[in-house]
Amino acid sequence: MLLARTVDVTRRYGTGAKAQVALDGVSLDIHAGGVVGLLGPNGAGKSTLVNLLVGLRRPTSGTVELFGGDPRDPAARRRIGVTPQETGLPATLRVRECVAFVAAHFADPVPTGELLEGFGLTEVAGRQTGGLSGGQKRRLAVALAFVGRPDLVFLDEPTTGLDVQARRDLWDHVRAYGRTGTVVLTSHYLEEIEALADRVVVLGGGRVLADDTVAAIRAMVGIHRVSLDSATLPELPPLPGVVGVEQADGRTSLLTADPDQLVRDLVTTGVPFRGLQVRPTSLEEVFLTLTGR
Repeated sequence: MLLARTVDVTRRYGTGAKAQVALDGVSLDIHAGGVVGLLGPNGAGKSTLVNLLVGLRRPTSGTVELFGGDPRDPAARRRIGVTPQETGLPATLRVRECVAFVAAHFADPVPTGELLEGFGLTEVAGRQTGGLSGGQKRRLAVALAFVGRPDLVFLDEPTTGLDVQARRDLWDHVRAYGRTGTVVLTSHYLEEIEALADRVVVLGGGRVLADDTVAAIRAMVGIHRVSLDSATLPELPPLPGVVGVEQADGRTSLLTADPDQLVRDLVTTGVPFRGLQVRPTSLEEVFLTLTGR
């Protein structure tokens, strides 16, 4: 089922020669089920894309649909949950009051106590939001996106400011929701996208550079890392198929598209080596390659 889409969407800020192009001809379909990760550097257009899909911005050109209609339609917007990058919470409202206020806008909200427990906020339920730590405010902002049992949730940099355990707890919640609902997640944490996303959309310069599974995007670059212990490794002779050599943490890494052939070449040349490890490139390495960084 198609939940949201953009068709050849362009979004500019400003006019004339000084206009900034945030999105440039972006077409994207979001279907029901799973977690879609939007990945890209600052200025790639991730937040602009989310703002268009939730009806907070209008495209300069192209088409944006939410549940088959206008994203600004109140009936459509009641079916989504959103945590923007920056959230302003009423400083004098207590945490439970803030949740109850948002819940009052929905016909069948998650009970306040259940929501607070799920996001680790029970102990601060009686505190004013102005007195919360940055991480607690962020957890509350994310929790509010789930109050109305939405069909589609947009989380823009949701774990910014969270400690490691809070981030892992949020990951568990997003994974669980993705089994029955749909989440669109933007993040600078490449580990986060890799851990959560069923589908990854890489944005760069306002364009879609790649759109596939994590494994498929890795395969697009097709580079593997053959890593060896540097301590006993002599100077290596030129080896065919090696596109890069890196030294870090006492190991030498050879980058190649054909790791099996490289290992055979190492054995054939008689190079003594220890601690052989072969792995595909990480999502971070693919990301840097696709965005030209």
